[in-house]
Amino acid sequence: MPVRTPSAARADLVADTALALLAERGMRGLTHRAVDEAAGLPQGSTSNVARTRQALLELAVRRLAEREARVLALEEMPDPRGGLDALTDGLALATHRSLTRNRELTLARYELALEATRRPELRTYFDATGRRFRDQLGALLTAAGSPAPARHVLSLVAWADGLMFSCVAGSFSTEVPSLDEVRAGLRELLVGMSGT
Repeated sequence: MPVRTPSAARADLVADTALALLAERGMRGLTHRAVDEAAGLPQGSTSNVARTRQALLELAVRRLAEREARVLALEEMPDPRGGLDALTDGLALATHRSLTRNRELTLARYELALEATRRPELRTYFDATGRRFRDQLGALLTAAGSPAPARHVLSLVAWADGLMFSCVAGSFSTEVPSLDEVRAGLRELLVGMSGT
């Protein structure tokens, strides 16, 4: 594990606090002063790490990518050549983590995604983080024998994002599906993709 310098640790604290504020208060509740207060930092500390609002949002997006990578843990997925069940199990676990233990992180991601639609300069950062995940998922699907991995990545991401949005911020926010229910939904989708 890389050694964190004091400035890197401070940047992580600022970014983590920004993500928590986004989940709790939304985009309007994210200010430099609010981050300082919520993190217990002296006034002006957040500005020393991220001078502008754009810099603060970029810092939050980068930290979101780091934390979501740990949640999804695609590198820990079962070997997709092990069959549809192994791939389904791995993807279901990653999706279920986002719905349960990491709901706040998922909410923060939706806040940042919406803000990126209004800030072209933020769109670049946001899309780059998502591209890494899509590339990894595409490699998993290719190894599993997908005849159209790019199209299937879009279908899987759309399904997972739709489920997460509905269960974290939408009309099913009080009805989080169990791991078995997520697995069943993913299996239906993957079976349809494989044509079996």
